[in-house]
Amino acid sequence: MKLKICGIRDTNILQYACEAGVDFTGFIMANDSPRKISNDFLASLENFNFHDTKPVFIFVNPSVDEVKKITTNIENPILQFHGDEEDSFCQQFNQSFWKTIRVKDSQSLEAINNFPSADALLLETFSGDAYGGTGKVFDWSLLENISLQSKFILAGGINSENIKEAASLNPWCIDVNSGVESSLANKDKNLIAQIIKILKNE
Repeated sequence: MKLKICGIRDTNILQYACEAGVDFTGFIMANDSPRKISNDFLASLENFNFHDTKPVFIFVNPSVDEVKKITTNIENPILQFHGDEEDSFCQQFNQSFWKTIRVKDSQSLEAINNFPSADALLLETFSGDAYGGTGKVFDWSLLENISLQSKFILAGGINSENIKEAASLNPWCIDVNSGVESSLANKDKNLIAQIIKILKNE
């Protein structure tokens, strides 16, 4: 099972995650997020050695130019679209992309069918006033009766206390953000280590 640590904006934490063998590291580009990366940090990623870790850039309703800035300057990024983007918008960059489905109820999951081009679908907790990073878990029992044909990524409020239960749903990847923070937007190496240890013992 793969692991993504999302919302990284610090080189030391990034280095630690890559050396620890985290599969994906997520960088938030959305203006409204407290975890948005700085221009200086973005510039530092251009020559960063990710080892075997893949960088994922998270956008919320971006312009084409915003996305192209990443695809031009970063080698083989994965694009994660977290807003109201349609499949045709997401696939125009000829790059691997993930699409976020914000889950409120069983009906929300029907949106999965709208993104045939996505390399993976990220299931996140719906919030009326934010596009993500809520730190809240959605009702995982909604996943019991649906057939998830494509790779699915489980996100939303996952931490060391519930990650075993998250893994029992057999997602392709688990996405952890606020669950490895000691305070808002500040990642903690000890909490990341804890998550890795629990997952590897599964």
